[in-house]
Amino acid sequence: MHHNTPLISTVVVGLVLAFVLGALAQRVRISPLVGYLLAGVVMGPFTPGYVADQNIANELAEIGIILLMFGVGLHFSLKDLLSVRAIAVPGAVVQIAVATLLGMGLGWTLGWPVGGGLVFGLALSVASTVVLLRALQERRLVDTERGRIAVGWLIVEDLAMVLTLVLLPALAGLLKGEGTSGLSAYAMAQPVLITLGKVAAFVIFMLVVGRRVIPWVLHYVAHTGSRELFRLAVFAISLGVAFGAAVLFDVSFALGAFFAGMILSESELSQRAANETLPLRDAFAVLFFVSVGMLVDPAIIVREPLPLLVTVFIIIFGKSVAAFGIVRMFGHPTSTALTISASLAQIGEFSFI
Repeated sequence: MHHNTPLISTVVVGLVLAFVLGALAQRVRISPLVGYLLAGVVMGPFTPGYVADQNIANELAEIGIILLMFGVGLHFSLKDLLSVRAIAVPGAVVQIAVATLLGMGLGWTLGWPVGGGLVFGLALSVASTVVLLRALQERRLVDTERGRIAVGWLIVEDLAMVLTLVLLPALAGLLKGEGTSGLSAYAMAQPVLITLGKVAAFVIFMLVVGRRVIPWVLHYVAHTGSRELFRLAVFAISLGVAFGAAVLFDVSFALGAFFAGMILSESELSQRAANETLPLRDAFAVLFFVSVGMLVDPAIIVREPLPLLVTVFIIIFGKSVAAFGIVRMFGHPTSTALTISASLAQIGEFSFI
């Protein structure tokens, strides 16, 4: 009997292919992440054979991002975030500017309008906190100074991209080369001010209300003695705060989950919460990388080889060299500079948005 079960088929095929190709990648001594991405390519719309439901895959990936960013927050307290602000904020801003200019330069050589080059450059400038977290966890660098700087740096990038995504629709006409006579300075600044206000309101809400409610709820559940209920409480908090942040404050799921984890990290139950959520976090993280692979069209290698190579060069070397120089200018050792530069040699989920 035929069953129309796109959710089940997407999960099953995605996990099975990810396991097979991830194991092969591990066998040849490369990261299993490569196998997960290839699994997405195999089940994507650009290759023959089974094609998974892209919308379902994207929603599963969102859950993976929420759980992973919640895990980041559990290992990254507010004190840690503030301790690296002196380098994370200016470093991320300068690095975004450099990468954006490089992307605009490539767009200009391809004959793109200035607006198109700007959007392309911004897409290249941001890196994935999820990918960084997996790499730091594998090397046990999350709790080191360079790990905190790297995570803080990418959190600043995420905040910058949230503002960018809000600002782009308001400036769409300007980016397309249309006239600006009907666009006042207030109209241009209003979306940014509103977004900043919403982010500030969310942060204040989490520091005032979340800081009291979230640890209290977990302590109450822990005293019931039910491990199942405790695990459910952790998932409810991570997913609930992320969803509420997106609906009520227009903050991304990832940032909402990160702040929920960061608030919970101040509780003595944070380690237990991290251990309870680890298996499901790993499973949905795999689906996240599979969904990214589904966006890849392998034929682009043949159609546009030179622009593709230049784009890869900007991502791997352009951003990394800029970040290395910035970190060294702030007086940090070479090991820290190399960690930050390697962390940025990729692009993030905001790039696809």
